[in-house]
Amino acid sequence: MKDLTDEECDALDDYYTKNPPDVDFSKNGGYAMRPFKSVTLDAFTADWIMDRAIESGKSTVEILREMIQKEIAASN
Repeated sequence: MKDLTDEECDALDDYYTKNPPDVDFSKNGGYAMRPFKSVTLDAFTADWIMDRAIESGKSTVEILREMIQKEIAASN
């Protein structure tokens, strides 16, 4: 993608300021309307999960998802 000139940036800014996009949050399965869920962890647990993520090259969410899936599989 090419860099925009200052004039092109100003024109885009002006356009989208006067014509904001019409967003329908009911589309895409309503995903945008889902409430944010937060989980609080102690420092040791957060550090442990972060260390596992760094070692494996995965995200912290992937690490947690795998742990939870293993726990669910073990309980069935």
